[in-house]
Amino acid sequence: MSLRASTISVFVAAAFLFVLMVRRPGIARSSAAELKNDPVASNLADATPTPVLVELFTSEGCSSCPPADALLSHLGKAQPVPGANIIVLEEHVDYWDRLGWKDPFSSEAATARQNEYDQSFAGNEVYTPQMVVDGRAKFVGNSDTDALRAIHAASLTPKPAVQLSWDAGDTLAIHIDPLTNSEKGDGQQVFLAISEDMLHSDVKRGENAGRGLEHNGVARQLLPIGKIDAAAAGFSSSVAVHPDHEWNRANLRAVVFVRDRRSLHVLAAEAIPFPKA
Repeated sequence: MSLRASTISVFVAAAFLFVLMVRRPGIARSSAAELKNDPVASNLADATPTPVLVELFTSEGCSSCPPADALLSHLGKAQPVPGANIIVLEEHVDYWDRLGWKDPFSSEAATARQNEYDQSFAGNEVYTPQMVVDGRAKFVGNSDTDALRAIHAASLTPKPAVQLSWDAGDTLAIHIDPLTNSEKGDGQQVFLAISEDMLHSDVKRGENAGRGLEHNGVARQLLPIGKIDAAAAGFSSSVAVHPDHEWNRANLRAVVFVRDRRSLHVLAAEAIPFPKA
């Protein structure tokens, strides 16, 4: 069976653009203007992007983590992978807290979540910085090459749509289409995360003593909010969200995602900014 010429052109263009990004990720933004006049690239860019959840397990006590924090921030802001809507979560673990600096964003929940992932991957290693893409790939979190490659691979698998909207009183309305990418009756888990951008910390002690650190996509809260027993049924719910008074709601986003209970793969995801007060 032969492919049509137009199909081959789209495939070649996508593969060429991906190779460029993997080998020289810094060109992704500068090349955007040049691609506007390319009809094949324009068609690729016009397609609805696939949400890809990128999680970074990090700590302010870890001297290797600031470059990974910066990479995560770049991925979320620049969106350098065509065909992917990159949703970032920066999750601060607490096992560094006893080594000189108490990370103000750390939590036991982030550590427990990282441990869950590492039990599902071969090698069973826990370290920082560690990046996990859609629950399917993990690697050292400051590797832009690995990040771009994993995000591109994840973007090739379509996900069911997630619709999010705000009702009165910070109530989040959630609708998730049937999970066509999941086996039936598996009890898939639905999570809600609240993330905050534009956070700053002046580190006084530990490996990063004397440094001012910037953070985006910090997971302020991550909670299970339901499960989907029948994949064909989808999911609909309304959740009252209560942001802490110390969080800047102008920099907050709600992130909803579905995770396979066994493999921990992310099956669907979406994010929405908080409404103005």
